[in-house]
Amino acid sequence: MAKNPPHPGMLLIISGPSGVGKTTITHEVEKALNGVFSVSMTTRPRAAGDREGVDYHFVDQSEFDRARNADELLEWAEVYPGCSYGTPRRPVEEALREGKLMILEIDVAGAEQVKRKMHDIFAVFVLPPSEEVLLERLRKRKREEEAVIQRRFSKALSEIVRAMECGVYNEFIVNDDLGKAVEKVVQLVTRELHLRAARR
Repeated sequence: MAKNPPHPGMLLIISGPSGVGKTTITHEVEKALNGVFSVSMTTRPRAAGDREGVDYHFVDQSEFDRARNADELLEWAEVYPGCSYGTPRRPVEEALREGKLMILEIDVAGAEQVKRKMHDIFAVFVLPPSEEVLLERLRKRKREEEAVIQRRFSKALSEIVRAMECGVYNEFIVNDDLGKAVEKVVQLVTRELHLRAARR
């Protein structure tokens, strides 16, 4: 008879607007709790330095369409024509069966799709301390022209509103101090894992 894993697997979703620090928080939580980071499938061209199966699973549009139509993706989106991203279902389900913490860093629309397919998730949304701080962080990255920054900022504000209204997220964390934000998310996820283990 197979032994049960030490704790039930859990699907953790971490979301937040561009510039809020969610990627750093996600990877720190992954390290702290020995989680598994979900690798997305994409049709975008592979860039220099991209690692297949580590950064993304790179596929052509026909393979992406096949996976989507076969319900092999938990969520997907076409970012712009010819450039789609999605979360493969099988690695997530395998990790959960093995009792692992599977972490998805996806946007609100993606989280809503996952919630419809896998109800038993734990979702955290990372907020900026203020709108002004978020705009300042976007500008400090010095990656884009001001017009692009303003579009990202407007989209970020809309995403925050959608996150608060959609009913997907269990917790909202303000990232005004990165170390404290990471610690808070680790505490919340650890508590949830213990609660789930106690209910087994």
